[in-house]
Amino acid sequence: MNKTVETDRAANPNHMSIKKFIKPFIFLGLIVNLSQAQERNNYKFDFGPGQITKGYTQILPKDAYSKEKGYGFDFDSKVEGVNYEAKNLLTSGLVKSNKPFYFSVVVPEGNYKVVVTLGDPKGATLTTVKAESRRLMLEDVKTSAGQSLTKTFIVNVKDKHIAGGQLVSLKPRELTKLDWDDKLTLEFDHQTALQALEITKVEDQVTVFLAGNSTVVNQDDEPWASWGQMIPRFFKPGVAIANHAESGLTLGSFLGSKRLAKILSVMKPGDYLFIEFGHNDQKDKGPDDGAYKSYTERLKTFISEVKKKGGIPVVVTSTSRRSFGPDGKIVNTLGDFPDAARKVAAEEKVALIDLNATTSILFNALGEEPSKKAFVHYPANSYPGQDKALADNTHFNPYGAYEIAQCVILGIKEQQLGIAKYLVNDLPKFDPAKPDNPSNWHWPESPKSSVVKPDGN
Repeated sequence: MNKTVETDRAANPNHMSIKKFIKPFIFLGLIVNLSQAQERNNYKFDFGPGQITKGYTQILPKDAYSKEKGYGFDFDSKVEGVNYEAKNLLTSGLVKSNKPFYFSVVVPEGNYKVVVTLGDPKGATLTTVKAESRRLMLEDVKTSAGQSLTKTFIVNVKDKHIAGGQLVSLKPRELTKLDWDDKLTLEFDHQTALQALEITKVEDQVTVFLAGNSTVVNQDDEPWASWGQMIPRFFKPGVAIANHAESGLTLGSFLGSKRLAKILSVMKPGDYLFIEFGHNDQKDKGPDDGAYKSYTERLKTFISEVKKKGGIPVVVTSTSRRSFGPDGKIVNTLGDFPDAARKVAAEEKVALIDLNATTSILFNALGEEPSKKAFVHYPANSYPGQDKALADNTHFNPYGAYEIAQCVILGIKEQQLGIAKYLVNDLPKFDPAKPDNPSNWHWPESPKSSVVKPDGN
C-alpha cells in the first residue's frame, strides 16, 4: 500500500467518511449545474400581482427589460397589473392594456415553443401576437369574461454567427432589427390580458427557411410588410419559419453576404428552403447576367446546396408588381425571370409555387384602383414624419402581405408539400380570384413606423 495514503489515513481516521460525505455534494453540484443549463432553455413567467405559481417568475408592471436581468417589458411598455385572488394562482393575476406592449427574453439561437395564457375573469379580451420584427403569430384571439385560453406557437430566433467563425454580412438597417438581436420579443396588440408565458427551446420542428428580397423579408416598420412575416400565422407547432430574406438582395448578393451559408449551417435533413428572387436580379446588367444566365445558374446552386444537406428546396416565382396595362389588366414587368424560375424548377424536379401567377390573379381581381389598398399607397401625414404621399407599386402593406401569404399557403397545398399537415385547423378559405375585402380586414398597427422605402423595387 502507498505509504502516503497510509500516513494520511492514520493522521485522519475520518478520511474515508469525509470522502463519502463530499461525494454526494459533488454529485448534487453536477445535477444543479445540469439543471441550470436546462433552465436556460425554459422560461416560465407568471404575470400580475398576488401569489405566484411554483416554478414561475413573477412579472409585475414595473419589471422593465434590462440586459442584466435578461427579461422584462420592453420599449417603455405600460401595462396594468390586476389580482383577482382566485384558486388557480397562474390565472388569478394578470397584466393588461388596450395599447401595444412588448415583452422580451434573452435567448440563444434556435426554435422556441411559446405558450401564452390569455384572459380576464372580469371582461372580454381580444389579442393579436406578433414576434420579433412584426411576424404575425396569433390573429384576433378572443376570450369571454372568466375564460382563460392557452395558445401555442413556434418562433425562430437567429443570429449572424456561422460555424467556423464566419458572420453574415448585415446591412446597416439590419443592425437595429429585432430579428437580429439577442432577444425573443413578443408584441401584444388590441385589448390583451396576459396571465402567463412559457418559452421552451425545441429541437423537433421542421424549419422552413425563406430566402428572398423586400417582398419576403420581415419588415420592422409600419406600413411596410411582406408575405414572409405573415406566413407563421398559418402554421401550428411542428413548423418554424426562419426568414433570412432582406430588402434589395439578389441571388448573388444573398450568396455574397453569406446568408445561404448561414442557412446551410443550421439546416437539418427534412428542412425546407423557399427561394424567391427576381425583382433586383433583373437590374444586373453584366455580360453574364440575365434570367437564363447568372440567375439560372445561381438558382441551381441554391437547389444543389440544399439537397446536399438533405433539405427540400422550393422555387417561388416573384410577386407581380402593381402595373396595369391599357386593358386594365396586370402586365408582366419582370421580363423572363418568372419563366426562368419555372424552367429551373422543372429541370431540377423541385416544387414550384407560382406566386407571380397567383398575385397577378389577385391584383386583377382587386382592380386597378382598389389594388392600391394592398400596397404602400397612403396620403401625406398618414404616419409621423410623412410630409409626402407614399405611392409604392412593389412593396406591400399588411393587408397585401397577408393576402400574398395566403397565395403561398395555396401553393403549399397544391404542391402537396409535407408541411401542409401542419397548417392551422382554422385555415381561412382563400381564392386569389376572390380576395378578402380590404375594408373588412383589420391589422392592429405596431407603434413604430417609417416613411423610408425598403431597398429594391
